[in-house]
Amino acid sequence: MNSAVNRQNIGIIGAGRVGAVLGAALERAGHTVVAATGVSAASKSRAERLLPHARLLPADEVAAAADLVLLAVPDDVLAGLVKGLAETGALRQRGSGQVVAHTSGAHGLAVLAPVAAAGARPLALHPAMTFTGTEADLDRLAAGVSFGVTAPDDLRGMAESLVADLHGVVEWIAEERRPLYHAALAHGANHLATLVSEAMDRLRDAGVQEPERVLAPLLGAALDNTLRLGDAAITGPVSRGDAGTVAKHLRALDAVAPGSVPPYLALARRTADRVIAAGRLRPIDAEPMLDILRDAAKERAA
Repeated sequence: MNSAVNRQNIGIIGAGRVGAVLGAALERAGHTVVAATGVSAASKSRAERLLPHARLLPADEVAAAADLVLLAVPDDVLAGLVKGLAETGALRQRGSGQVVAHTSGAHGLAVLAPVAAAGARPLALHPAMTFTGTEADLDRLAAGVSFGVTAPDDLRGMAESLVADLHGVVEWIAEERRPLYHAALAHGANHLATLVSEAMDRLRDAGVQEPERVLAPLLGAALDNTLRLGDAAITGPVSRGDAGTVAKHLRALDAVAPGSVPPYLALARRTADRVIAAGRLRPIDAEPMLDILRDAAKERAA
């Protein structure tokens, strides 16, 4: 927990899944969430549950009330919000030490230029975690997650302290690398969720009543092995160059769920590229399978 001198009065603009949970976690660490915005019924309910002591106020009043203003809004909304806070004079006077931080993974400090020009100190603080907006997220945070942080040199100490309060680990991300950092996380987490949902749907099509029960041990092992071993964890017909099996997969998918064929083709090709580059599949042995993938892709493009 922070010492008393480092405790912050925090304002949350955007009591969505991320903002409300981070606010609740910071309160557990000894900070005080003095105010938050809540527009939709869901955000108001979430704020009442996770931030019961915070006043629900308009954004400009939240900013005026806080030492640390946490902007937890969608990426495409962030720039307009920052501009509005700067232009309406909602921020404290220059020299107050007020910090304005956002939780966007894609943005760095540049998006905060208007509030920095108005006298606030900018900070980008992105938790590398998916949020449900429930108390379960607090347990996941407490277990320790990484935060992608971009900060001016004079705020690095504060950023480290805040992340430590959240039981997290700082990963310093250069301003120009924020989009790449965020793309990697979205590709891994968001597309994984889509992929798993697709797999469950196709298992249901195959007659499996409880696809989650079938997939849980398989996918759990695959994720664990990949995080430890990288490309060496790749298994299955593509890694072996089993052209006949891949062709059967494509016919089965095309008959039942043709929309699943393009992602299968793209991922199969990328998988083949990786196992070939890793020396686990010889190019000559991969050619029959690669021909099938190419022909199927051409047919769909025609």
